[in-house]
Amino acid sequence: MMLADGKGTGEIHTKLAVTVEELSAVFAIRLRVFVEEQGISTEDDLDGSDASAVHALAIIDDRPVGTGRFIVGPDAEAEIGRMAVDLEWRCRGIGSRLLRFLEQEARLREINHVVLNAQCYIKSFYSAKGYIGEGEVFLDAGIKHVRMSKTL
Repeated sequence: MMLADGKGTGEIHTKLAVTVEELSAVFAIRLRVFVEEQGISTEDDLDGSDASAVHALAIIDDRPVGTGRFIVGPDAEAEIGRMAVDLEWRCRGIGSRLLRFLEQEARLREINHVVLNAQCYIKSFYSAKGYIGEGEVFLDAGIKHVRMSKTL
């Protein structure tokens, strides 16, 4: 089935990104979304946590289109972050699929609580997925964020 815009079947496949090729796709998406589109510095995006993070990749018709990660913290808690979907693929359920996938991967690791720093413009996306805002709005890389959490 072709999407209305002629972009293939639209079947979203989510997976762990573990190979060099998959991780390169993760970083390429983040470069396009965070650095090029949002103006975040490469240094702010590449925060030194990627080596220990669990990375997810969303693929449509063999094309990487979205990513996210989590970092395992203390007390069976994971911090989800670096959620990014290429501009032309937004509003198609990719972010929801990635978030669900990351939550499932956290559960497999016996993690029962997740936190994230949501950009304020997308807070309602996370709220609809059961995340609850905590605390005041703060700036991260010059962009307004709010801390949110969810018990799995």
